Amino acid sequence: MNILVTGGTGFIGSKLIDLLKLKGHTLTVLSRSESKKENGVHFIQWLHKNSKPEQELTPPDAIVNLAGVSINDGSWSEEHQKEIYESRMEATDELLRILETQNWKPSVFVNASAVGIYPTSETHVYTENSPEIAHDFLGKTVHDWEQKASKMKQYGTRVVYTRFGTVFGKGGGALPLISLPYKLFAGGPIGSGQQWISWVHIEDVTRAIYYAITVPSLEGPVNVTAPAPVRMSDLGKAIGAVMHRPHWLPVPSIAMKLALGKKSKLVLEGQHVLPEKLIESEFTFKYPAILPALENILM
Repeated sequence: MNILVTGGTGFIGSKLIDLLKLKGHTLTVLSRSESKKENGVHFIQWLHKNSKPEQELTPPDAIVNLAGVSINDGSWSEEHQKEIYESRMEATDELLRILETQNWKPSVFVNASAVGIYPTSETHVYTENSPEIAHDFLGKTVHDWEQKASKMKQYGTRVVYTRFGTVFGKGGGALPLISLPYKLFAGGPIGSGQQWISWVHIEDVTRAIYYAITVPSLEGPVNVTAPAPVRMSDLGKAIGAVMHRPHWLPVPSIAMKLALGKKSKLVLEGQHVLPEKLIESEFTFKYPAILPALENILM
């Protein structure tokens, strides 16, 4: 299978490329860097003033769109939020433009998304059938991104929105931020401690993306979260246990807001999200529980 990936050099994208190479697929990555072939992957420059990636593309069977400024980096200033939003819209618009110029159309389009589309709550449980949509920055970004990606349907392409939870893995994601206080022997309950963290191991993220590519019955929103979300206080206790560090020093909400600004929302608020579609389609999670996942990453 010939697979086209955008955002292939990011935290999730680079791990996905490793998996797809292992599976023996032909890979093309759209990148802001100059076009080149490296380690069996064809990198094609795009999103530059004079770049015309369609002239170099081999017709792909599948497209995975992961492009966009990371929400885990930066300060979430007004300018940063604008970059997060516009980078996703720009990349998806460019993919749509490319398809409009070509006779070929991919059979499946997997677009990155996030559980941030659901409102934060300590009591509600969300599945892909939940109609509620958050009206904050993340909710608007995810909703608008999915709406734009849905235009791929006009080409007869199956469209999947992989709504990622809080991704844990080595070398990236949200875990370095959450585990840092424990490394300093200053870990403890963050905020109320009752907020839900719908987490997922990076290996299950890439496996779920591949699953979405290869299972024709999957379409629309697909929650990519582990089947056992945890409250922040329980996550902290598990991190402390794995790292052999105490879980004792409370971190008030105001301290997190002063340190992280608007980005503090990522750790102070959350959603209880279940991967109903993956479970019903018999996807097997490699890391369904938090303790083995943390042991794999932190030990």
